[in-house]
Amino acid sequence: MGVETTVIAALMGISLASASGFRVFLPPFLLSLAVRTDTLITLDLSDTEFAFFDSNAAVLILGIACLVEFGAYYVPWLDNLLDTIASPAAVLSGIGMTSMVLVGSDPIMQWSFAIIAGGGSAGVIQATTVIVRGLSSTLTLGFGNSFIASGENIASLVLTIAALIAPILAAIFAIIVITVLVRQAIKIDNSKSI
Repeated sequence: MGVETTVIAALMGISLASASGFRVFLPPFLLSLAVRTDTLITLDLSDTEFAFFDSNAAVLILGIACLVEFGAYYVPWLDNLLDTIASPAAVLSGIGMTSMVLVGSDPIMQWSFAIIAGGGSAGVIQATTVIVRGLSSTLTLGFGNSFIASGENIASLVLTIAALIAPILAAIFAIIVITVLVRQAIKIDNSKSI
């Protein structure tokens, strides 16, 4: 894998990982669908630990999980419960997708970058959405959470598609989103302290 290809793959990985911070299953589903249909991305996963992502079963399972996750976040009490599961799952998803798009690069660089940048960006976004949902649950008794869920669904979808089509722009967008969310989380945390 050349330097330019590796950089583009790394930016795609960060963007997909960030999208996983909003929704765990949507980015892997769309990535698996793109790999399976050979559209938007040329990624040969055969003879790798990620070969199962290039199968009809993976597309079907991830698609069903994606739909269930989307729907579950619209149930006021279930969304907060899901956050306890989604937080570590988002980090793992971010690591996995970043590593997947870096297949063919140096394994030490691949996994180091995936753990630090992929897992980190997914974790930051997931943590801030948990804080925002917690505040919404407190102020609206959970009934405002559907608006937050809609925003997260849209953000995950847009960021995933952008990552597959234009990884450089998606990475810039992901960095902006992370910065805005962290600032909002700090504001919310400071207002709780006061």
